[in-house]
Amino acid sequence: MSFPRFLYTLAFYLLLPYVLARLAWRARRQHGYLSHLGERFGHHAGQGSVATPLWIHAVSVGETRAAEPLVKALHARYPQHRVLLTHMTPTGRETGEALYGESVLRGYLPYDYPGSVARFLDHFRPRAGLVMETEIWPNLIHGCRTRGVPIYLINARLSEKSFERYRRIPRLARESLAGFTAIAAQTEEDARRLTALGAANVRVTGSIKFDVTPPPAQIALGRVLRERFGAGRPVLLAASTREGEETLLLDAIARLDVSGLLTVIVPRHPQRFEEVADLVAARGLPAQRRSANEVVDAGTRIVLGDSMGEMFAYYSACDVAFVGGSLLPLGGQNLIEACAVGKPVLIGPSTYNFAEATELAVQAGAAIQVPDAAAVAREAGRLLRDPVAAAGMARAAAAFAAAHRGATDKVMELLKL
Repeated sequence: MSFPRFLYTLAFYLLLPYVLARLAWRARRQHGYLSHLGERFGHHAGQGSVATPLWIHAVSVGETRAAEPLVKALHARYPQHRVLLTHMTPTGRETGEALYGESVLRGYLPYDYPGSVARFLDHFRPRAGLVMETEIWPNLIHGCRTRGVPIYLINARLSEKSFERYRRIPRLARESLAGFTAIAAQTEEDARRLTALGAANVRVTGSIKFDVTPPPAQIALGRVLRERFGAGRPVLLAASTREGEETLLLDAIARLDVSGLLTVIVPRHPQRFEEVADLVAARGLPAQRRSANEVVDAGTRIVLGDSMGEMFAYYSACDVAFVGGSLLPLGGQNLIEACAVGKPVLIGPSTYNFAEATELAVQAGAAIQVPDAAAVAREAGRLLRDPVAAAGMARAAAAFAAAHRGATDKVMELLKL
């Protein structure tokens, strides 16, 4: 074991009580964190070994949804291999179940302890590993290389903030990144930063998130939701909102003068559904829940999107979409799905997780970047009152999403399986 990886592993062992405490703390709000606990330490014996699956690691919801075109491509090209999908969060696992059912194997990726990694790899014996976005685990990478398992970092992104953090541990970063068989970076900037840290064989492929197409069943559900919302009502969607954003949006939208406006709020994390419901109730706003599966009353002002796996349907059912995680310094969420459905997009100032996609969408006229919640309300009101302008943005959004597809094919060309 190299000295940098030894120090990293020692520190990780010393942090084990904190890791367990954090897991227990998160389980207070989301009980799924305590399910399948053994898998987090490499104990997958109950699932039975499957010969040489193609393994994709998608840490949470966004990565799991983004992996869909890759899962389909692997199934089509390598039908003799099962696909194993691993996660770190219960919501990622639940999303995987909703999207892929029994067509894939699933489990949690173990914590990056040498013994846990060894048990995981020796049990599944993957033909290859495809790690999504920015999951760089030194012991996992080393374990794959010593077993001859090709491991790829795909749809890779590295923000300037993360780049500076990795620069503080240059030897470990270089060793880890050099361990990947190849890296498929989303943008030239991502490739530059990864290469500067010591990565080799980096290719720019674009983002496979552009290749996710709206499922017909979700579009059909969107039509149903639209009828329930009220076919003639203007609908503003606040999608994938994060803690602190709903308060800002509710206060800003309260001052918005749009007759009959219905606002649909879909929190990013399901464990926050009750918290957001309380925020709405505290303001005395008439509200209903998606989970009630009822026609929305004409007097209802807010619908709480307390469901999983229906984001495309929500986008399909709205007139204007605000993409959350962007009002506060959280880096933003994926605006590509809203564009793919052909909806005008509003996004806040913090977009470092999707910097290039946001910039390109704004340049294409598909999205408007705003500085704060008041501007969200102002621009939403303008678009809702001006259907010609909204229709123009909708066409630009659909064209933008279509123009950037093709990353999955480039990733598949990179794989040597």
